[in-house]
Amino acid sequence: MRILVVDDEKLLVKGVKFNLENEGYEVECAYDGASAVELARNGRFDLIILDVMMPELDGQEACMRIREFSNVPIIMLTAKSEDADKLMGFECGADDYVTKPFNILELKARVRALLRRAAGTQRNRGAVLTAGDLSLNTEERVAIRDGKTVDLTAKEYDLVELLMKNPRRVYSRESLMDLVWGYSYAGDYRTVDVHIRRLREKLELDPANPEYIRTKWGVGYYLSSRPVSAAPSK
Repeated sequence: MRILVVDDEKLLVKGVKFNLENEGYEVECAYDGASAVELARNGRFDLIILDVMMPELDGQEACMRIREFSNVPIIMLTAKSEDADKLMGFECGADDYVTKPFNILELKARVRALLRRAAGTQRNRGAVLTAGDLSLNTEERVAIRDGKTVDLTAKEYDLVELLMKNPRRVYSRESLMDLVWGYSYAGDYRTVDVHIRRLREKLELDPANPEYIRTKWGVGYYLSSRPVSAAPSK
């Protein structure tokens, strides 16, 4: 597994690199947003750890540029603990965030959780889930709407796959945080709302009146119709 660590604090990068390499990961480093985008474009990484406050190009802008060509899982590092700042990171395409100063054990746990979700959804390897004109190829982790490929981030894909595998089942935000993110966000469940809204914008013909990803008020979210098929991909 290859991980790109990007932060202008070289001592922090050195410590993160040391700890991740001790876990068996191959780690490459960069110290500004522009370099991060270039490395992400030219290299093949399984995960990127990206600081928010950096010279030349900040982490949020770098994240948005990376999302133009890659759905690699991204963890944002931020010294800002305000909910608005965290939600902005998710709006830019991040899959997770860690607030500085952080415990390296927490960072490693979040790295494992993201990689597990990105690479470990192989239980139904080769299956194609279908609901109306929406389909998911679970082997290639690709979403298709009306015959056209839809670009989803790792967490967006994990979320819609869970809903499509369990149609009509209503999930609370707490349950979705646990099942998709792999741990609790200590009450910051608006993260789920942001990802649901982005999924609707990408998958629904009319996001304001969703056909597939529905809300059960006061309870949670669910997929409104049962997938038509779950057949092996060719």
